[in-house]
Amino acid sequence: MLAVSGNRRLKAARDRMASAAREYAALGWPCFPGAHPPKAADRKGAADRRGGGVARACSCDRIGCPDPGAHPVSAAWAHQASVDAAVIDRWWSERPQANIILPTGRVFDVFDVPAAAGARALDRISRADLPVGPVASVGGDRSLFFVATRGAPVDEDEWWSCHLDCSPEDVAETPGMRWHCRDSYVVAPPSVLPAGRETGWVRPPSSEPLPDPLRLLEVLSDSCDAVASA
Repeated sequence: MLAVSGNRRLKAARDRMASAAREYAALGWPCFPGAHPPKAADRKGAADRRGGGVARACSCDRIGCPDPGAHPVSAAWAHQASVDAAVIDRWWSERPQANIILPTGRVFDVFDVPAAAGARALDRISRADLPVGPVASVGGDRSLFFVATRGAPVDEDEWWSCHLDCSPEDVAETPGMRWHCRDSYVVAPPSVLPAGRETGWVRPPSSEPLPDPLRLLEVLSDSCDAVASA
């Protein structure tokens, strides 16, 4: 009975991931399958094959993956990301546990800040009656603010890419902030990260226009500074 219940929960989780990907596609947000935390049996099997070594934290084959469960399954993600429902259904039928990757710099950019800074910024945004778009929580330690895309900034120093193979440039003026635009991506709800850490919407997507990133940049930057100096 317990096994049946567990299988139902697993199927529900898989259906939820595919359904969310379809919803993003319906908004015009290209999606791509992401890596995910391996099942317990997979982790144990990997550790046994390595002679009792440390079990994998990510479904990918990279030993010591720097971003477990939060990167695309293929290096071709930028070219293959799609809003085609049939393509998305095929991807998630083949990889039902896959997390959801959203490329940035196309429909939207994303400000990625520490969770404490995100909460502080949301309070200030509310009091100042500033426009705000979708906001996601990632693993309980980061907040993602979705804003209108600026495409390809003229000043290359104005953008920082994803951190699977590189770390965003340290910017002393804005500690802890990443600005995901072209050639970058974010992991989207309801993706699950290692140790059961979840992603979820604080403010879900809607049909409202996304805010100008420059309207929120100062608030988020100030919030990051305040948290860093606390």
